[in-house]
Amino acid sequence: MTDVRERDGLMSAGGPDDPADAKAQAIETYRLDQQVGFLMRVANQRHTALFAARMIEGLTPPQFATLAKLREVGPCSQNRLGRLVYLDAATIKGVVDRLRARGFVLTADDPLDRRRRAVGLSERGRAVADEAIVVAREITEATLEPLDEAERAEVLRLLRKLG
Repeated sequence: MTDVRERDGLMSAGGPDDPADAKAQAIETYRLDQQVGFLMRVANQRHTALFAARMIEGLTPPQFATLAKLREVGPCSQNRLGRLVYLDAATIKGVVDRLRARGFVLTADDPLDRRRRAVGLSERGRAVADEAIVVAREITEATLEPLDEAERAEVLRLLRKLG
């Protein structure tokens, strides 16, 4: 029987070290459901569905991350806050503006540098952050539910390493 690659003209005459042969082999053996990006997206979709179904106050993941990080570090510049939650300057500005409109954060010009905005939790924002953190722990637990304790620790270790 003729090899599919041979039949379709994918085989080269150069032998096993030929780049065209290696490319054809890579294409033939590629399986989407074995690829890291695909698997991470599927896991993220599962986690995102859990998050959307359970998170309070209609918080989005970036909004929650912003509140949780402010709860953790206290007031800081908007620029620093964006770096801490891995959001670019334009995105963190939009997130902060939406949280401010909902009364969850307060902003002020930085007295030491007028180009900077300081961001902190309002009293209401602190209460929402506290409640959301409890829910976020439950979401994490549900996300990792199929794994045993050792697997959970290993997944978190590996994700930190990739980040």
